[in-house]
Amino acid sequence: MSRRRQAVKRPVIPDPRYNSTLVTNLVNMIMERGKRTVAQRIVYTAFQKMSEKLAKGDPVDLVMGALENSRPKIEVKSRRVGGATYQVPVEIAFERQQTLAFRWMISSARKRKGVAMEEALADELIDAYNNTGGVVKKKEETHRMAQANRAFAHLRW
Repeated sequence: MSRRRQAVKRPVIPDPRYNSTLVTNLVNMIMERGKRTVAQRIVYTAFQKMSEKLAKGDPVDLVMGALENSRPKIEVKSRRVGGATYQVPVEIAFERQQTLAFRWMISSARKRKGVAMEEALADELIDAYNNTGGVVKKKEETHRMAQANRAFAHLRW
């Protein structure tokens, strides 16, 4: 662990189209090699396709619903005690929940081969909104792992 001071959390500027920091976070996670306009095009097109397929209101609200269904509340962390390593269940901070959910969504979308990233991201967001798909399965798997190891919860630090 570093002995230096804690890093300062910089404020995230809301995106120009939806005026939402949530969308900016998604754009930043999709962005590769500093190509923000490419990432914004991917996200905005995915939002448009998602709202067309679901035929519901504001895309940011749909993303919030998808995020709510895919955010893990608890995870396991390795803790070494006397030569043995235990998987200790730990509650997750809100920002980490959001980051993990977005990370899982983006990686699942990238794994879909033969489909444009806009289409794949829209499909992942729709699956998460409908409480199905790989991201929700990963969340449930994480929760199952934490549930299975709850006997080691007293080792939390």
